[in-house]
Amino acid sequence: MPAVIELEKGAEGRGGGARERLLLAASDLFCRQGINATGVDAVVAAAGTAKTTLYKAFGSKEGLVEAVLEREGEQWRNWFVAEVDAIPGDATNKLVNLFDVLKRWFCEENFFGCPFINAVGEHDKDDDRLRDIAIRHKTVVLDKIRDLAKDARPSDPEGLTHELALLIDGAIVAALITRDPSVADHARNAAARVLMK
Repeated sequence: MPAVIELEKGAEGRGGGARERLLLAASDLFCRQGINATGVDAVVAAAGTAKTTLYKAFGSKEGLVEAVLEREGEQWRNWFVAEVDAIPGDATNKLVNLFDVLKRWFCEENFFGCPFINAVGEHDKDDDRLRDIAIRHKTVVLDKIRDLAKDARPSDPEGLTHELALLIDGAIVAALITRDPSVADHARNAAARVLMK
């Protein structure tokens, strides 16, 4: 995602504060290796800080995970919404072509899937803590799609919102597994057919 790449370069250039370095290091390691596979020692080594700094800033590894997800989500949502808003044309055109936005993300070297899908997938399914963070993230994305869906299919904007959300999530997971950005093209074609209903 372009916004994250720029942020990381900017932080490296400044040296960044300890909290910032911890967030960047944890985000990179959690995305590349998984949350459960990444220990606190690896995060502090990559950030160049002490363990006590991590605990002082975040309280625990769980607190760090939550902070990373909140930050990743905010950055991704800001980027995604701005990119969708920049698509020319009406709501239908924006909804179909938002998959081109996703394809650009899938092509990024640092694409490791959705951090929320990954986090919920890795953790205890009875633990709602990460699921709640993921749902808050997804709600913002759904609200953006819903706003467009109201114009594209006034008779059933809720149904259209959830149909497209399933295509988005499916494309993200398929791109992660296959490492093939062109899955976004198939999702875009499916979205076009859904919008013709």
